[in-house]
Amino acid sequence: MWRALTALITLAAAQAAVALDLTDDQTELMLDADIVILGEIHDNPAHHAGQADLMRLIAPKAVVFEMLNAEMAEGVNASDRSDIAALGAAIGWQDAGWPDIALYAPVFDALGDADAVGAMVARDSVRAAFAEGAAGVFGDGAEAFGLTESLPDAELDIRKQLQFDAHCAAMPLNLMGGMVEAQRLRDAAFSKAALTALDTYGAPIVVITGNGHARRDWAMPHMIALAEPDVSTYTVGFVEAPAAPDDPRFDLTIVTDPAPRQDPCATFDKN
Repeated sequence: MWRALTALITLAAAQAAVALDLTDDQTELMLDADIVILGEIHDNPAHHAGQADLMRLIAPKAVVFEMLNAEMAEGVNASDRSDIAALGAAIGWQDAGWPDIALYAPVFDALGDADAVGAMVARDSVRAAFAEGAAGVFGDGAEAFGLTESLPDAELDIRKQLQFDAHCAAMPLNLMGGMVEAQRLRDAAFSKAALTALDTYGAPIVVITGNGHARRDWAMPHMIALAEPDVSTYTVGFVEAPAAPDDPRFDLTIVTDPAPRQDPCATFDKN
């Protein structure tokens, strides 16, 4: 049954055509960047198909994955990746809590000879950031990524509300400051991984991550600019209709059809 389901998801991902329609200026800016951050909604196959198309255009020296830790990335690099289900089983993809790896088949196919780099933050570290703050958990280098500075009140309020909505209002709003700290820890960890990959492999580097980490105003591009002002970034947001095609959070916004999914908040009892 699971093999059949994986085959169906792989087929859906392969058939998820995306109209990229980049202008010459957009293409030039993207290809000139040291680090290109490709956002996504994790369960939308069209986003992964679009990411794969851009990866083939960019031809990165390495690809940093939010979804992989170092050990999982080593498994990806040691595999021929011809059997995506077998790859997922070998590296423990499902145990990490991500949607079916078959959705990411186009991305792993587009990886080619480039190395995968793991950037996943361990769950215990995320929990610690929620309770103690991102700076202490991150450790050395926290200041470079802005973690030792308090967020402006207006930004913090916006980010707490976004986390409240993303978690289906199932937790009190006054706890969302911890969620923001966990998000800041991930942003900084992914930024550090991307900069380390740039030092190791050279430009260009691609990052595969959720849209929340790709936004230019306060996530990875912002933190990379704080830590290494001379490193250029270009960020692409893959979003779903009816989102606007000129989202100011990203350098380039690509709008796709929504993926079919159940209401993620349906399991919460609001009574």
